[in-house]
Amino acid sequence: MHYAPGKEDCPLPFSPFKSCTVPRPIGWLSTISKDGVPNLAPYSQWQNLTFDPPMVMFAANQLSTGERKHTVVNAEETGWFVWNMATYDLREAVNISAMELGANEDEFERAGVTPISCIDAPCPRVKESPAHFECRYLSTHRLRGHSAHGWVEVVYGEVVRIHVKDEVLTPEGKMDIPSIRPLARLGYYDYTSVTDVFEMRIPDASGQAADGLEGKSTILKHD
Repeated sequence: MHYAPGKEDCPLPFSPFKSCTVPRPIGWLSTISKDGVPNLAPYSQWQNLTFDPPMVMFAANQLSTGERKHTVVNAEETGWFVWNMATYDLREAVNISAMELGANEDEFERAGVTPISCIDAPCPRVKESPAHFECRYLSTHRLRGHSAHGWVEVVYGEVVRIHVKDEVLTPEGKMDIPSIRPLARLGYYDYTSVTDVFEMRIPDASGQAADGLEGKSTILKHD
């Protein structure tokens, strides 16, 4: 089976595109509008970019009306967005926050989660989430789609503060992923959560390469 997207109809009843790049971590992002209204929404097109300094990105399709997502507008206007780790225990709240609501509606309240203050970012974070990134907005890159909904905005940010709850750390100082059960998207209406972890080390990796793979933190000294 093969087909050319945009030129030919998919021969399957469900498109396999989003179910090939899996699992995709959830960017459960909180922002605040310039008028002070909190916003919370999940994005499955979310990823780390680099670690030195830590940078992230998410891609937000426009609404079918052609309107831009509130998350993108808020990030641009305030200069900040916050990633909240989505977990299996929080799956219903994540799903509720995916609803298309008006700009004046508070998704924290609708999803039944608790907003707490950040240290640097002006927007709240989800208290029930085990980890958060406070992200300073860097830029937006718009890519043309074949429809109003197909247009996408890729948003870049730098992680300037990381929060992790002590109870989800192992004695070795790692994230206890099997107990956290981070949520991930599989395409269609399907999700999964991480319950199994295994280790593989690249042969002969050393120095800065090994530090990057191991996630060791460094503070760069600038002249």
